[in-house]
Amino acid sequence: MILGIGHDICDQRRIADILARFDTRFINRILTEQEQAEFAKRKQKEAYLAGRFAVKEAVYKALSGADQSNMRWHHAMTLNNAKGAPHLTLSDACLAGAEALLPAGYDLRVFVSISDEPPYSAAFVVISAEPLK
Repeated sequence: MILGIGHDICDQRRIADILARFDTRFINRILTEQEQAEFAKRKQKEAYLAGRFAVKEAVYKALSGADQSNMRWHHAMTLNNAKGAPHLTLSDACLAGAEALLPAGYDLRVFVSISDEPPYSAAFVVISAEPLK
């Protein structure tokens, strides 16, 4: 069963402007340490950051039915697996919010998709519940 769906689109040009103005302050505020390590290896830095920003915004939208008062940017982390596919991990207040939506007897599932079509990056997040086996 679907607990929440979120979508966001981000303009890479806007991210480039923010990076030019705030540089590491913005990166440190938005990305976890693990995301920053991936970011450092990327050639298309604006696309990477715009995609991760869109994911985090989409997570907040997917969790709109939960208490979001303590949710922070670092509570949703997206890293790429060995095949390059994004994998979303929730922690702290984002995880607590998702678990608060979870019915008894169900496991939490989180899905993410990121698309880049310069100058835009978009993300789609689905938070769902699967019956325990």
